[in-house]
Amino acid sequence: MRHSTIANAVGILLASNRFLTRAQSPTVHNSNLNVTYTGVLYEGIETFYAIPYGQDTSPPNRFKNPIAYVPQAGSSFEATSKGPACPQQHGAPFTPLYLSNVTLTSEDCLHLNVYRSAGTAANASLPVMIYVHGGSFIVGSKDELVIQPGGLIKQSVKMEQPVVVVNINYRLGVFGFAQSKALSAEGNTNMGLRDQRMAIEWVRDNIAAFGGDPSSIEILGQSSGGLAMGMQMLAYGGSQGFSFQRVSAESQIMEGGITGNFTLHAMERIVQPVGCNTSDLQSAATLSCLRNLSTNALLGAQIATNLSTPAANVGDEWLPFVDGDFLPAAPSELIAEGRFANVTTMVGWCENDGTFFVGTPTTEQDTYDFFKAYLPGMTTANVEELLSLYPSSDFSANPSANLSAQLYRAGRILRDILFTCQPINFGNALQRAGQDVYYWTQNETMLEEVLVSLGTPGYGVIHTSNFAFEFHNLSHYNVDDFLYHPNGTDFALANRQSHSWAAFANHGAPSLAGQGTLDGWKPAYSTSGEIDIYIIGGPNEGLSAWNGSGATNEALVAQKLPERCGFLNRPDIIVQLGY
Repeated sequence: MRHSTIANAVGILLASNRFLTRAQSPTVHNSNLNVTYTGVLYEGIETFYAIPYGQDTSPPNRFKNPIAYVPQAGSSFEATSKGPACPQQHGAPFTPLYLSNVTLTSEDCLHLNVYRSAGTAANASLPVMIYVHGGSFIVGSKDELVIQPGGLIKQSVKMEQPVVVVNINYRLGVFGFAQSKALSAEGNTNMGLRDQRMAIEWVRDNIAAFGGDPSSIEILGQSSGGLAMGMQMLAYGGSQGFSFQRVSAESQIMEGGITGNFTLHAMERIVQPVGCNTSDLQSAATLSCLRNLSTNALLGAQIATNLSTPAANVGDEWLPFVDGDFLPAAPSELIAEGRFANVTTMVGWCENDGTFFVGTPTTEQDTYDFFKAYLPGMTTANVEELLSLYPSSDFSANPSANLSAQLYRAGRILRDILFTCQPINFGNALQRAGQDVYYWTQNETMLEEVLVSLGTPGYGVIHTSNFAFEFHNLSHYNVDDFLYHPNGTDFALANRQSHSWAAFANHGAPSLAGQGTLDGWKPAYSTSGEIDIYIIGGPNEGLSAWNGSGATNEALVAQKLPERCGFLNRPDIIVQLGY
């Protein structure tokens, strides 16, 4: 895959904006801030790029909670260029999960994009979707190609359920999740999560000028962005309110290790190479040294020392932590006690969410070794019990792709730990609180040819497989070095899935009669006590219970989720998982 191919495609798209006349350029006057924004119009979508919601986080604001950006009254803002991403590795190695090659970064990055259909009036009061990108809290941006919402917005208009979409940046890695006693003493903790909350509040206060309804806001995110959804729901234990009415968490809502020491260990590795190794990692002197480094020096140290222990939480080292403030207690405790934003929630995962993250195990010992390292807080006896719930006989090799049965076994175990059972634990609590919950599993992908293009076929419905369909952006994968042959089935699913996502934003329910949504999708908790999951795509699309009389999908039943999640959601296991 040549990054230049994607960069050229993006460049052509951006260059086209230069030929817009002033009359074509959309403008919005925000009377709340007394600022006029000028955006760009492209293929029926008006976009207002890189609107600042927070001040520059360079020193002296580095490692500090975000400060709201207040523009000069009466000013105008040219929201016509994307601006920088937050500090991260430039030109990161391409994966099928993300396409963009980030080349411009800055600590002055607390910006957001607003997208709407051309001609949307200021008084339209449309539902708002705020998207929080993933990337293990170390990469990603609001401008990642695979999460651009133009296709979704067009489909929402077509079905007469229009939406406004906002994509946000937030601080990543050490810049957003640095942890030390010195920082805690200052009250500067979980900065990246606080960035997200400030962005959500900016939308609440200002989106009406763009045609959005501040009383109808959905927050949604995937992977670490899905984890961010869980964190925003748990913020302050629900004691300080929240500015959203619906949540959609994709391929994560919670993660083990939050009560562990992954981030502290990552901090320890950084201070040595940059010369900030004072006598105490936790000291104010170490913190001052790190604050005074150049952006490139600090970022370089993070990149150079990241994953020095390859199995460390499969790379998710820069995690939120319990700070007694934004996250007042262990997430599992807050969930069990009902201390969260009690809102309608849609949560799901991809059938093979875990396969891309488990390496290449070929033997049972390989699988055991992986999980023994991945689950450092779990007793040996419990690791063995966990693996016994997934007998090797349940999985088959793929000789044509040269992939072992152990790869699929390990991938399924990781999927259930990280992407399936923790969301179900949270969903159980929402159900107890009287809330509707909608579960889904993505059972179709258009990324097989992408994987073939990269020489890695056979991984199945991998992480991010939902993007092409929910955002209705299949064409974003049409670049020179990829095989790209979507068929009618792909486009039909993109119609149904994007319509369901728009329906949820509008009504808090993903099925809407007569609007071409995924059909028959009902809340997950039925009166019979079974848990219903919607299988999206594949030969047996539709709602099925995971067991019992309502179980109509044999493949879902074969996953043994009641037994496996029963183990993973046991209170003692949750403590050992570290959340």
